[in-house]
Order: sequence, then C-alpha cells, then structure tokens
Amino acid sequence: MAVDSVTHTKNSSEAPPVIKAKKLLYLEGPQSRSFELAFAWKVFKQILEGNRALYFVGPCITVFGSARFGENNSYYGIAREFGKRISKMGFTVMTGGGPGIMEAANRGAFENGGKSVGCNIHLPVEQQPNKYMQKWITFDYFFLRKVMLLKYSYAFIVMPGGFGTLDEMFNTLTLIQTKSLTQFPVVLFGKSYYHHLIEMIQKMINEKTIEKEDLDLLLITDDIDEAMKHIQTYISTNYNLMKKRKSCWWLFEKKFPS
Repeated sequence: MAVDSVTHTKNSSEAPPVIKAKKLLYLEGPQSRSFELAFAWKVFKQILEGNRALYFVGPCITVFGSARFGENNSYYGIAREFGKRISKMGFTVMTGGGPGIMEAANRGAFENGGKSVGCNIHLPVEQQPNKYMQKWITFDYFFLRKVMLLKYSYAFIVMPGGFGTLDEMFNTLTLIQTKSLTQFPVVLFGKSYYHHLIEMIQKMINEKTIEKEDLDLLLITDDIDEAMKHIQTYISTNYNLMKKRKSCWWLFEKKFPS
C-alpha cells in the first residue's frame, strides 16, 4: 500500500491514525473496466519479467528477515554467515532484495564468490535494493514477490523480522500444509526472539487447528550448523536439483551471472 502521510494520535481514546493513499489502491473494490484491464496486464507483465530475470539463477535457498537490522546487530552477522554457507553448498542466495537481514544474506554469498539475487518491491519507505546482488527484479505487489521468492527455492530460512517476515513464513508453511509445496525444509532461526510465536504454534497443535505433522519440515534452532545440515539432508534425500537451462538467443536470454 502506498502511503503519503500518517497522522498519529496521542492515546487510544482518540481516533485511529488517518492513512492517506498516494494513489488508487488495487484492493479498493471494483474499479473501471479499463483500470481492471490495466491491472491484469501489469500483473502478467511483472510475472513474465520475473520469470525471465530469474530463469537461469539456478537452485536457490531463500532467506527471510527484517529490513531494519544494521551491521551491528548480531542477526545481521548470522544472516551473512548463512549466505556464505548457502553459496558453499552450490546454491544461489535469494532474498527480498532490501536492507537488513536481506542485505546480510546477499552479502555473505556475494563476498564469497557465490550467486546472489533478490526480489525487491516498490515501497514508500525502507526498501531499496542492496548492492550485494548480481541480479534482482523489483515488483509492485507483494503477492507477486512472494510467488517468486518461493518458485525457485528448495529451502527457506526465516530470521527474526516483523509483519512481512511472518507473512512470508506462514505463507510458506500454509503451502506445505496444503501439499502445494512438499518436502521443502523451513528453518526458523532465533528461539529467544520467536519464543512466544513458538508457544502459539504449540497451542495450535494442542487445539488441533494444525497437525503436528504439518511442522515436520520446520526446524527451530539457534545453530547455523544444525540448520544447514537439516537443509542438506532434506534436499539430498528428496530432490534432483534443477537441470541447467539453455538460453535462447532469439529470446535475447543471457546466462546468469551475465
């Protein structure tokens, strides 16, 4: 959602903040037919551009996490190490392309000669492509970005983060639960940070809103070695990695990295 300004209130008894949209939002209900057609075309165009940009990046491991952690934060250093380890395994590091944890994971791969890519998004604040990627694409809509973050990846590492990180994690777990994704390991890193979330997940199991088996592929850990071993075990057991794709000169395709 594009935001122009937010008016803050002093206490909970006052009116909620007024958020003024800078442009027409695509979830505002039925629009003119020309608007709906233009929106559908824009979605199709960005899917096509995403597929073209990422077609040759090779098998990826996606790292999710907050955009707000700087270099002095311990989680930044851990994400950087994850990026390094992922590249050593021969995988491409995929992130949301922005700062913070995303930058750290990209940086770990980039500085160690690995492949580093991102799916960035247009936002009024926080999100700018980091400089540690050989290739990235910028989307206008979160749902398109989430598709691309999942489409090319064989495993997912969830570092500490906010609403966006949780959205990405639960979206991934839902797809696994419903068998839309199968045998793709998910690592939730940061037991202390996610303490209350872990309790909530256990409550959902106890209340039978989810099955314990739904979380068979979720590893909750504070150990980088354990996380990478978990990922390696599932990938080597369940998958033949993507075959190398041949570029078509008549489609103006280029191998990655170019």
